Amino acid sequence: MKRSHLWLALGGLALLAALAGYRLGVVGKSAETMTATAPALPIFELVLADLKGQPQGFGQWRGKVLIVNYWATWCLPCREEMPGFSRLQDKYRDKGVQFVGISIDTADKIVEFQKTTPVSYPLLIGDMAVMENSAKLGNSRQALPFTAVFDREGRLAATKLGRLSEPELERQLAELISR
Repeated sequence: MKRSHLWLALGGLALLAALAGYRLGVVGKSAETMTATAPALPIFELVLADLKGQPQGFGQWRGKVLIVNYWATWCLPCREEMPGFSRLQDKYRDKGVQFVGISIDTADKIVEFQKTTPVSYPLLIGDMAVMENSAKLGNSRQALPFTAVFDREGRLAATKLGRLSEPELERQLAELISR
């Protein structure tokens, strides 16, 4: 009888581990490659405060190739990829590309960060609810940095969990701009 309880407990633990792996996104996911995705999501309904406390609606970027980067000032990989994002924003601005950073930080910390790392695109302030909503874009691990790329029709074209290199993103942008 005791042996059956042991097997039942082990089976339950295995099920819990599998469910946790699925919830955390470790089953069948790679953080190292950009993932192609598909349907349109309501990104253009999102409104977040900028560094001056003014509401900024994502609807103002409708019709552009939109790169949304979730980051934080304390996240080293986030900080490392931002200069490259700024260069790409400057390079492709006239071709209808718009970067937007959503920081899970306070405005004061972001302003201080910008003193040493200027950024050429809007930085908006998110909170944990915004971070949790990034799961709808594919960030099942709720980790940073996380980048979502939308085509001109507002469809999710690609996502990347982890540091996104400038050349990797530039290849994706070239494809989306040529459409």
